[in-house]
Amino acid sequence: MERDGTGTGTAAAVVAVRGEEFREVLPEIATFSVTVDAWSRDRQEALRQLTGRVESLREVMDGYRDAIEARETAGLFVYPETKRSSEKVSGYRAGTTTTVTVADFTVLGDLMLRLADRERTAVGGPWWALRPGSPVHREARTAAIGDAIARAREYAAALGARVTRLIELSDVGMAERPAVMARAMAFAGHAAPGEGGPQLDLEPKRQQVRAAIEARFSISEPTVLDEPPAR
Repeated sequence: MERDGTGTGTAAAVVAVRGEEFREVLPEIATFSVTVDAWSRDRQEALRQLTGRVESLREVMDGYRDAIEARETAGLFVYPETKRSSEKVSGYRAGTTTTVTVADFTVLGDLMLRLADRERTAVGGPWWALRPGSPVHREARTAAIGDAIARAREYAAALGARVTRLIELSDVGMAERPAVMARAMAFAGHAAPGEGGPQLDLEPKRQQVRAAIEARFSISEPTVLDEPPAR
């Protein structure tokens, strides 16, 4: 027994429970990275090569504009390379990485293969995920509350009582299983889809979503405690 905090001075029985929900759902987006670089003994030539290769990647991605949700350049690097045990510059390396977010998984494999087929290009991913504002999160939280209410009612019924009021509800938090990365793929040759080139069908990794809450309910006076003990 503990006081229910109503200020009436009436002691009320309280039941504290934890509500949980676990779901496995298909991802909503896939993210992968594309890194391209160039090297030359001349700094300006390295930058010209990089610019051309970046434009080549952009042309490929423009052909998948409807499937791509976002393209973000993560960074640009340009630095001199020196000979071993010497400060003499032997050449210059330049490169850039772009992060691509795709929602249409039917073309994801084809897009990654075509990008990986470009000169001096590395592709990594995909990383599967739900959108930050996905309704799956809200649905899981709501289901966790329902689980807490059901548990409270079960405990109350076992005591010959009923749930009368919510006292407190706290969010323990949500956890989403980290996205899983598929091995980066790179293929030689420049065969277009449908011309005997490599094909890649990627299977989306199901996402595990967990929600948990803790709640305290006041219940009516238990009657099972008034029953005589069984002989």
